Amino acid sequence: METVLITGASSGIGYELAKIYAKNGYNLVVVARSRDKLEVLKKEIFEGISKNVKVTVIEADLSLENAAKRLYNRIKLEGLKIEVLVNNAGVGIYGKFSEFNEKIMEKNGAMINLNIKAVVELTRLFLGDMMKDGNGGILNVSSIAAFMPGPLMSTYYASKAFVQSFTEAVREEVRNDIRGKNIKISVLCPGPTDTGFEKSSNLTESSLFEKMKVMTAKKVAEIGYKEFQKGKVVIIPGIFNRIAVFVTRFLSRKFVVKMARKLQEKKNKN
Repeated sequence: METVLITGASSGIGYELAKIYAKNGYNLVVVARSRDKLEVLKKEIFEGISKNVKVTVIEADLSLENAAKRLYNRIKLEGLKIEVLVNNAGVGIYGKFSEFNEKIMEKNGAMINLNIKAVVELTRLFLGDMMKDGNGGILNVSSIAAFMPGPLMSTYYASKAFVQSFTEAVREEVRNDIRGKNIKISVLCPGPTDTGFEKSSNLTESSLFEKMKVMTAKKVAEIGYKEFQKGKVVIIPGIFNRIAVFVTRFLSRKFVVKMARKLQEKKNKN
């Protein structure tokens, strides 16, 4: 049985992907800050999906310095071989960048570590093993935010643009290396999704989730898994999200950034 490592597996898309991979016969290594939530996931898999899969729970905060390397070393120490890596963990911060105080900037730095640095480090470490084996897969979770600037969530949108660009570039490198012939690398770009992200990122003040069509985490995970298995490079779940991304190609950058600002503005409480 192959093993998949999923970060941010305690809720949302990561949680649903873990269940899908279990249904398809994969052993799991699930990572998140909340061990309790991961244990709930493990119990749900054993009781409702399969008792034959192995579920390894690892509590880790990947926003901390060197956390990705420590996670990799722990997995190696436990003798686990990872065939598929899903870099799903991510957070956002809502508000005007010019008004960020020192406390918020600390959170902003942690977000950059999680959304960018951990993705880069885990990709490098596990891709190296995959290249030696000549087999494997990496699914990085980005967002349709990657396709536009995001006023009021400037660093979050920028971090997802990084993940998008990074993933496509690494895929092209691997694709042109004989050792990477059987390695799949894709980026999943969901739109607004019912995952708890709205609350954790203080987006409850934003009207984004009212103005955009919200998909369930389960549906996003199902589409993500299916298209990743097919080897699709950029996966955008939902026809509305695909249209939104497509249309931005024909609009001026000035208009797109203003449109994004409008979507992000605080709710009208009148």
